[in-house]
Amino acid sequence: MPDYNKKQGKGDTMAEPNIVMTKALKQRKRRFADLREHKTYYIMLIPLVVFFTLFNYLPMAGLYNAFTDYDFSKGLFSPFVGLKNFEFLFKGGWDSIVWKLTRNTLLYNVAFIVLGNICQIAMAVLLRELTFKKFMKTSQTLMFMPYFVSMVVVGSIVYNLFNYKYGVFNNVFTSLGFERFDFYQSPEVWPFIIVLIEIWKGLGYGTVIYLASIMGIDESVYEAAYVDGASKWQRIRYITLPLLKPTVIILVLFAIGGIMRGQFDLFWNIIGNNGLLLNATDIIDTYVYRSLTVNFSLGLGTAAGLYQSIFGLVLVVTVNAIVRKVDRENSLF
Repeated sequence: MPDYNKKQGKGDTMAEPNIVMTKALKQRKRRFADLREHKTYYIMLIPLVVFFTLFNYLPMAGLYNAFTDYDFSKGLFSPFVGLKNFEFLFKGGWDSIVWKLTRNTLLYNVAFIVLGNICQIAMAVLLRELTFKKFMKTSQTLMFMPYFVSMVVVGSIVYNLFNYKYGVFNNVFTSLGFERFDFYQSPEVWPFIIVLIEIWKGLGYGTVIYLASIMGIDESVYEAAYVDGASKWQRIRYITLPLLKPTVIILVLFAIGGIMRGQFDLFWNIIGNNGLLLNATDIIDTYVYRSLTVNFSLGLGTAAGLYQSIFGLVLVVTVNAIVRKVDRENSLF
């Protein structure tokens, strides 16, 4: 008696590769169809891909310099020293260079993110509640203007405000009968000054983003709340702020993505290379810049930059994982 089950099994085994090939062909056809349908978008992506390849991915070969005692005459053939550059950065434990740079970079950026977003949200909510539209537009324009001011100009303004001999504040102090205060020899005041300048400069840009998000909220929701007797504060608290939550989370996550990249132009144009203030104002970016231009230590600068990138990546992934557990829809990935 013939074994029909065996024949059937053999036939199924032969059919499986055909099924897999058919699926692969269908997927390939779908990809080509998608490419034809959205070819304009893919063409527009080409400059972006080229830019990131040339300026972000190819330069990563230079990370090798973090493990060398770089010699400009030998280039890539400089002596390999392993982790010696990292040992120098981490030497001293809590008093090490890396700890000081990480502490300053993180604390400044946390202050920029937290205080900056609070001020921007508050200003956007206030502008939303204004009924005098001309005043609202004028306020938006005036707040947005500092965003376009060069940090070089801001540095000049700050110097003229806080200069010991000719500064505006010291002239005011002397006219009121007080002694002059040397800001550029007092590191304890600069964290407050730097945070205030950054908030002032970014206030208009952030306010516009949050205001646009608020304007996208359905007006009928506010009208229904008003009919039910909700006050302005209650409408802000129970409608505006909860509906702003997704925007806040996305912007904060993007900001955390660059939390280890300090505002180099801000710190360098305001503080420069003032050694008296470096303990309170030195961040990773300024240290890398000094390593490359003042100390001519490419190995140390590259090691600090590599540490900065790895630490930032771990921080972003960790924060995104926390957000995904709390609110999966608002996580980045």
